[in-house]
Amino acid sequence: MKAKEEHFREIVSDHQGRVWNICRHYARSLDDTKDLQQEVMINVWRNLGSFRGESKLSTWIYRIAVNTCLGYILKENRRSAFTLSMDNKGIAELMQTDETPEKVEYELKMTLLHDAINRLTVIDKLLISLAIEKIPTKEMAEIIGITEPNVRTKLHRIREELRTMLKGGHYES
Repeated sequence: MKAKEEHFREIVSDHQGRVWNICRHYARSLDDTKDLQQEVMINVWRNLGSFRGESKLSTWIYRIAVNTCLGYILKENRRSAFTLSMDNKGIAELMQTDETPEKVEYELKMTLLHDAINRLTVIDKLLISLAIEKIPTKEMAEIIGITEPNVRTKLHRIREELRTMLKGGHYES
């Protein structure tokens, strides 16, 4: 049991940041993000003995995170209304009074991008959030359960859709 606990602590240390980032894209609030992250880690703990090593450990953990987040969306019946929330640091930065024109422009662009991402389908939002985390396409394919060429095609289409949504707005430089 002690070896399992040590292994789990190592997993949490190595992967909690990325799990947090995945969860925050699906939670409506900071508290929901914390709850989701905790639920993911509980699921990792419960299933640690069933990891067969057929994929990378990180892929297996991301798959658990994705399934937990999708379950959250379905359970809360918020499939079409969930939003990308900003963390406390982003909010604190927005509240600072030393707003330079560059900072205002950057915040406007980020808001427009977040709004556009929130209009994507659940799977498209998942793919783009994994891409933002710089997860390799091969690993994305394993996480989502589709082929790698399909991931690349979908990512290309998602980026084009985002460009179309943002075209003509303040986002373009």
